[in-house]
Amino acid sequence: MVVFSLLVIGKIIYFQFFYDKEKIKEAIKSTRVYSTIEPNRGDIYSSDGKLLATSVAYFEAGIDPNCDALTQEVFDKNIDSLTLCLSQIFPSKTQQQFKQELISARDQGSRYYRFSFNIKYSDFKTMQTFPLLRLGRTKGGFVYQKTYRREKPFGELSKRTIGTEPGEGIKEVGFFKIIDSKINLNSTNSNKGRKGVGLEEAFDKDLRGIEGYAIKEKIPGNMWMPVEDDNFIEPQDGYDLIATIDIGLQDVAETALEKQLIKHAAEYGTVVVMEVKTGKVRAIANLKLHPDGYYYEETNFAVGHASDPGSTFKLASVIVALEDGYIKADDLIETGNGITYYYGKEMKDTKEGGYGTITVQRAFEVSSNVGISKIIDKEYRHQPGKYIAGLQRLHLHEPLGVIIKGEPTPVIHSPGKKGWSGISLTQTSVGYELQITPLQILAFYNAIANNGVLLRPIFAEALSYRGEIIKTFEPEIIDSQICSQETIDIVKKMMEGVVTDGTAKNIKSDNFKIAGKTGTAQMNYGSDSTSVSYHASFVGYFPAEDPEYSCIVSIYEPKRGGFYGNVVAGPVFKEIANKIYASNPKYHRFTSNFTISSSIPLSKKGNKNETESVYHWLQIITDAKKVAQTEWIISSAEDLKVVYSPVNYSDKTKIPNVINMGLKDAIVILEQCGLKIHISGRGRVKRQIPAPGNGFKKGDLITLYLGE
Repeated sequence: MVVFSLLVIGKIIYFQFFYDKEKIKEAIKSTRVYSTIEPNRGDIYSSDGKLLATSVAYFEAGIDPNCDALTQEVFDKNIDSLTLCLSQIFPSKTQQQFKQELISARDQGSRYYRFSFNIKYSDFKTMQTFPLLRLGRTKGGFVYQKTYRREKPFGELSKRTIGTEPGEGIKEVGFFKIIDSKINLNSTNSNKGRKGVGLEEAFDKDLRGIEGYAIKEKIPGNMWMPVEDDNFIEPQDGYDLIATIDIGLQDVAETALEKQLIKHAAEYGTVVVMEVKTGKVRAIANLKLHPDGYYYEETNFAVGHASDPGSTFKLASVIVALEDGYIKADDLIETGNGITYYYGKEMKDTKEGGYGTITVQRAFEVSSNVGISKIIDKEYRHQPGKYIAGLQRLHLHEPLGVIIKGEPTPVIHSPGKKGWSGISLTQTSVGYELQITPLQILAFYNAIANNGVLLRPIFAEALSYRGEIIKTFEPEIIDSQICSQETIDIVKKMMEGVVTDGTAKNIKSDNFKIAGKTGTAQMNYGSDSTSVSYHASFVGYFPAEDPEYSCIVSIYEPKRGGFYGNVVAGPVFKEIANKIYASNPKYHRFTSNFTISSSIPLSKKGNKNETESVYHWLQIITDAKKVAQTEWIISSAEDLKVVYSPVNYSDKTKIPNVINMGLKDAIVILEQCGLKIHISGRGRVKRQIPAPGNGFKKGDLITLYLGE
């Protein structure tokens, strides 16, 4: 014992004073390291509180079949029951397949056999109760890693605007990642340098949070355990972003756009709806035709796609001439038979035989190419630079500087520079030889609706942290007055005339006034190609007397049913405007002595809390307290009161009955059962196949047929 003690003391003295210090440091390095802890990424919400993007937890799980504590006896005792459980939760493999693979992995000395990745949290919790796995990592060899994947609950809805985070995909969150043998407080998120798009990219710094740091120490079993000490820094989760998008209005915009794209067999299109006085973008839809025949969100055409705007640009030409004092609304223009020539190049109106002698206002209302181009040619032929300077005063040559990346600088050619020719002045006056995005055109029209105040379109309302607003985004003014109020009053009247008596009479409403301008541009204008394609658009605002919303609709390459802006784009604008008007109580008058009739409106079968909110707003009495603990109900009327009856969906062995439910509620219930859903039609659930009450297994497909 004395000899042994002396040897130990001697070894300690040797390591303390004589052993290579660098080797000691290396030994410490191999057992204790600094590492980062990734924060949870913030969620993105719509302005009305709907979840647009969130990080959903998934797990990769497996087993170390040769971990030190896993004896052959324990392995053999649990293998049958474990593989039976695994085959039930992962039906892609049978019990026998799992068993054979696990035995083979153990025999070959493998230290890891993966069951699956992308495992949902509920399934993972179930797996923790399985034989062998419930013994944990050390005794049972259960190995897993938690990951997060960014998901969008509303699918394709506003998908491109929401965007993708830099390096989006499955990544480790809440676990340790070794970065160095010493702490590095300047370490950045692992996604840096990997591009994203949309709001996810624009607000990445706010959403991603701040990494934490800790020391990990290696313990038996080749595992790393966090060690609490003074250097431990908790990660700070990312902020939540509240976007300006109104999910109800977004749905209307996308549905109306898709319907019109299908009707006219168009290649792609975009819609943007913006609040006039704030610049908040309430809806932005971008759809493109997939080779398989359906429309999907791929490119943000509104922000990043510049092209010839066509006749919607005539508003700028008229404003410049009015501001320079060259014209008045009632001045007469001779358009003749609707055809004129500039340096041998034909300029033509759409009306056969032309409009003859008309006023400036009428030329704008009927979108006369000859009339508008003659005004600009007469006044600016010998001073084209003055016309271009007028456009620049309207900021049409500048990007808006929106926070979403991808916006190009508008192209407006100048005299004496590349791209300018003898016909450039007249071509520009009617919207050709230009490259401008739909959002840039909308911002210009929005400024007229806003009495000259040019606003930068914004896509975010606020940032919040754990439910508390920490920053709000205010309207951003680019120019407080782009032109005189007198000019604004004149062109407002002109744009109202477009809808009441001009090219957009087909979208006139009996309930409110719309002001705007149609546009039809030949996309391959000036080329020798025999294939002609068009860009149809309508841009304007409503209600015209007190504008609240501005909107642009641009549809590209329609192939059937016409190609003019009023026919192709106008109906989308009208449908959106009608929806806003119909759903906003401020546009409707209610009598003060409103009473409930004996005919009480009954709800569909659905969520109790949401149903109760509607009845509360209608001031209808319910017996909600009797079913306080119930999530799903069906209603009936009784003595001028609504009576709720609970609907039980606790039986997870049979397909639930979701007939007569709204689609949103039906999806929630069916997905909780692990069913995959296919949807056909629109409205509430009228039929479901397989029928309610049938047995099923997770992953089975159910088809819901919807109808009004």
